[in-house]
Amino acid sequence: MLRIAICDDNSTDAAYVRALAAQWADSRHVDAQIETFPSAERFISSFDQRQDWDILLLDVEMGAMDGVELAKTVRKTSRTVQIVFVTGYSDYIADGYDVEALNYLMKPVDASKLASVLDRAVERLQRSARCLDLECAEGLVRIPLDEIRYLDVRRNYVTVHGARDYTVKRPLAAFESELGRDFCRVGRAMIVNLRMIRRVTRSTVELTDGTVLPLPRGAYEPLNRAIIGMD
Repeated sequence: MLRIAICDDNSTDAAYVRALAAQWADSRHVDAQIETFPSAERFISSFDQRQDWDILLLDVEMGAMDGVELAKTVRKTSRTVQIVFVTGYSDYIADGYDVEALNYLMKPVDASKLASVLDRAVERLQRSARCLDLECAEGLVRIPLDEIRYLDVRRNYVTVHGARDYTVKRPLAAFESELGRDFCRVGRAMIVNLRMIRRVTRSTVELTDGTVLPLPRGAYEPLNRAIIGMD
């Protein structure tokens, strides 16, 4: 079951987007529960009771709380929910970076553009649902793959760098099959999440959070090919 929320204080716009989302779900054979909310406050009231929403289609211009403030509130609890802003203006695009918005859709919403965005949202949800299981001193830890920035090895210990770091005694090669094609082995001592890379030079890899990692000799070309070959 895919749970989609549409939050818009214009009932006509909300009903139109809901109809388009329902058409998309039917065409993709997706079992979707789609609900509309007339204000950010009404959605927050529902969200406080149940937080397992998958996709949020949020109008930017609403009453006391707008779509951007609503998205910031949601992000304090959920990093995986896919947020899409729906707006009549392009002035708010920069605000989307703070809440990791998937996309902006301009009103009136185009059916094909909405379908493309919803397809991307489902792909992201499928990726974020995959986890790396680690047996640590505190027990079993499950780390979503899309939170992992990179892994590196020192002696016989591998450190997984995500929202926090976890170090386990295990060969680096043992992780490769579990991580999948979004990750690339860089030399003998490191695996990098390709989706976390901002820039590659001949000697370094810069990640989206500003981390700069040394690039081993001979790794530049293979890493670039891996990035080019991403979906």
